[in-house]
Amino acid sequence: QLLKSLVEPFQSSESPAGSSVLHRQSYHSVARCVAALSSASPEDAPGTVSGLIQQVKGSGSPESDRVLALLCLGEVGRSSSLGRSKELQGVILEAFSSTSEEIKTAASCALGGMAVSSLNEYLPFILKEVSAQPRKQYLLLHSLKEVISACSASSLSPHLESIWTLLFQHCECQEEGTRNLVAECLGKLTLANPAQLLPRLRQQLKTGSPLARSTVVTAVKFTIVDHPAPIDSLLKDCIGDFLKTLQDDDIDVRRVALVMFNSAAHNKPALIRGLLGTVLPQLYKETRIRKDLIREVEMGPFKHSVDDGLDVRKAAFECMYTLLESCLDGLDVLQFLDHVEEGLKDHYDIRMLTFLMLARLASLSPAAVLQRLDRLVEPLKATCTAKVKAGSVKQEFEKQDELRRSAMRAVAALLAVPEVERSPSMADFANQIRSNADMASIYQSVQGVEGGGVGPSESMDKS
Repeated sequence: QLLKSLVEPFQSSESPAGSSVLHRQSYHSVARCVAALSSASPEDAPGTVSGLIQQVKGSGSPESDRVLALLCLGEVGRSSSLGRSKELQGVILEAFSSTSEEIKTAASCALGGMAVSSLNEYLPFILKEVSAQPRKQYLLLHSLKEVISACSASSLSPHLESIWTLLFQHCECQEEGTRNLVAECLGKLTLANPAQLLPRLRQQLKTGSPLARSTVVTAVKFTIVDHPAPIDSLLKDCIGDFLKTLQDDDIDVRRVALVMFNSAAHNKPALIRGLLGTVLPQLYKETRIRKDLIREVEMGPFKHSVDDGLDVRKAAFECMYTLLESCLDGLDVLQFLDHVEEGLKDHYDIRMLTFLMLARLASLSPAAVLQRLDRLVEPLKATCTAKVKAGSVKQEFEKQDELRRSAMRAVAALLAVPEVERSPSMADFANQIRSNADMASIYQSVQGVEGGGVGPSESMDKS
């Protein structure tokens, strides 16, 4: 009766428009409740499992019923072994071929969950299928990630070599999403036995293609967790070797190295604080626009510029933003501002980041900002006074409006710095804002006040 009450809301969740749709997380919560009921009534568990299998097999069943049944099978299997059932394996693999992404994802979670309490039965099956089913590889790797994440180091220990070998067989996959999943599995597996696996991960940097190196570096990112872990001291000793990939010839390897560095700076700044002297020159180098990475492509009668260096520049500026919060004492702020200044003239995404950085620096290092103020005002003014070409699409107007508002927030932060009025260029810009109704309106809106003058004494929202 209790089981029926739990699943009943889901059997009507696909009712006509106007009814409430259940949140996806509620499916996982109910699945855990069903697993708890099965554990509390082991004599009823076989019947429950059989009913869930039939629910998944029923092609006429609503999608919500099949998704819930799959998630329940995974949670029941996570808490108690379901045994090696050919029927169950077949049902899961068949669900992998569904046209519904929700059903495929639920099947992936289910297979991983069932393997947690039945490693010897299900893990070899998952590893075999990863190689045998290339079209289902991503889903099977997701199942493997579930296993690695949920199992203890001791239970994984007998299987380390077979998992490690399989992952490195697929670390050069052309599909980036699959490579990232391989990397996440490698990182989480390394956490299970860091003393043995971290040196092997480092060794892999010396072999393989750029794709393999990018997978290894991304794997390191997944070993940097936001809480103390046994791997921390080992990682501190060797993270410098992984960060040498910031000098890699391949631009994508450099990009993922920056992403990994950003993760370290955010989660465990102590890992990288002592390396800033050697890392920062490489980081700043990646903030520059490289004309050799900009190409023109023809789209019908139009020519369109494609900047292949944009993603790596964005990653570099994201690192700079993180360092402001975690490692300010290790930065030469004037040198840092040189690169912020260049970012103020870059692509939309980078300008949005540098406006935030500038506002933050106005609060953290006002003296340094005052020294660079005349050079910083011009790109801010250019953004605030820019006009969108007539006939542009709605999105262009929206992007320009957001740029102007973000730039004006940076201006408001600068105007709050004591003695800012001594800068002639800043004083002129403040007067221009006062005298222009459009800019004055934007300034007042970002201040969160109605009316009021523009000047250093004006209150501001620094959030």
